[in-house]
Amino acid sequence: MTVNIFLADYTNIQQTDDLIILLNAYAQDPMGGGESLTDYVRENLIATLAKRSDVFTILCYVDDKPAGLINCIEGFSTFNCKPVMNIHDVIVLEDFRGLKLSTKMLAEVEALASFRGCCKLTLEVLEGNDIAKKSYQNFGFSSYELDPEIGKAMFWEKKIS
Repeated sequence: MTVNIFLADYTNIQQTDDLIILLNAYAQDPMGGGESLTDYVRENLIATLAKRSDVFTILCYVDDKPAGLINCIEGFSTFNCKPVMNIHDVIVLEDFRGLKLSTKMLAEVEALASFRGCCKLTLEVLEGNDIAKKSYQNFGFSSYELDPEIGKAMFWEKKIS
């Protein structure tokens, strides 16, 4: 078995086609919301990603087949006055789970984030996604809190139409 993990090239048609396939598989999964990507996203995502200097994608292939990806978006920590790398999507296709691919991709993300001068990695995970939580904990992630008496940070959203 050959595993290749690398930074995606948004001008490479095969890689971008695979990125959309992988992201759509994640979107269709219950942990990704259970719905396919919209036509708008399929048609515009790659061009939009390519315009941004604060975004990158790690692709993973097993025996030349697309197996997983991680999309990352750089943010900024005002408390540290340094960039922060947010891991936005982590995908490993069902046929390739159990091969520690997420750990290998996370190591590549961490190396790139370190190279960019980031002070930390962040991510969000669904409370009921025990497999992902265990993988992230094994990699060194933990829930975030400043003071145990105040409690853990919560991820909230407000959609804008």
